[in-house]
Amino acid sequence: MGLPPSFMYLSALLLGLCLGSFFNVVITRLPVMLMRNWRKEARASLELPPEKSPRFNLATPGSMCPRCEYPIVWHDNLPLLGWLKRRGKCAHCKTRISVQYPLVELMGGLLAVAVMALYGPHMNALFIYLACLLLLALAVIDFRTYLLPDILTLPLLWSGLLYQLLFQPLMLPSAVIGAMAGYLVLWSFYWLFKLITGKEGMGFGDFKLLAALGAWVGWSMLPLLLILSAGVGAIIGLLAQLLIPRLRGQPLPFGPFLALAGWVCLLVGNELMALYTSLLY
Repeated sequence: MGLPPSFMYLSALLLGLCLGSFFNVVITRLPVMLMRNWRKEARASLELPPEKSPRFNLATPGSMCPRCEYPIVWHDNLPLLGWLKRRGKCAHCKTRISVQYPLVELMGGLLAVAVMALYGPHMNALFIYLACLLLLALAVIDFRTYLLPDILTLPLLWSGLLYQLLFQPLMLPSAVIGAMAGYLVLWSFYWLFKLITGKEGMGFGDFKLLAALGAWVGWSMLPLLLILSAGVGAIIGLLAQLLIPRLRGQPLPFGPFLALAGWVCLLVGNELMALYTSLLY
């Protein structure tokens, strides 16, 4: 007798909340780790003595308040519940803790439930869910720092090709073409924009992210990806410029919109393509 659906969805939600909590650590610490490594490499190339700094990685030091550095006890570190319990404030200094933390945890849980509902408790669903989590981390990191780290985008790309090889081998040629075309489309746009304006319209990380998404959804879904990401990005960009004066003239990261379009295409892309085809013909 199989497990009841309510139990499976609850399990998916709880697992997603926990993984969302872990990815909060990745989002917060990975850019700092990369900056430290780049600084270390720069000092080595300049033949300067290495800087002495405390150990810093995804596990060390433990969770702490970003302002007073007071350790966060385990019951205040429970996904979503810990933040709600303290009403978004540090238990020691009462400084507000960013709403990013509960939102990422909640998104991790909701994505897990969505993948479970659409794909069921199967191995391919696990691949899809991990891809959604990587997109979540990349979106928030790009929003905060304008970085799309290779350490996340490249595994996303290769795991997309592996997914096709294991679960949809007939889609593998389309995935390979999608990865190449995804990179070349934004690479071409970058150089065209730079030749016309003399400015850089986007970063190289955007090329790699679209290549990774192309590997997951195939070349035929790239137009839908670009329409969704560029359309939503343009609307939000215009609203931000109109409603928030301090953002006028500021660059807008494209990664979050690519990630949003990636979620849509991963979860309901086939249905959208079928609807588009039926309307077209």
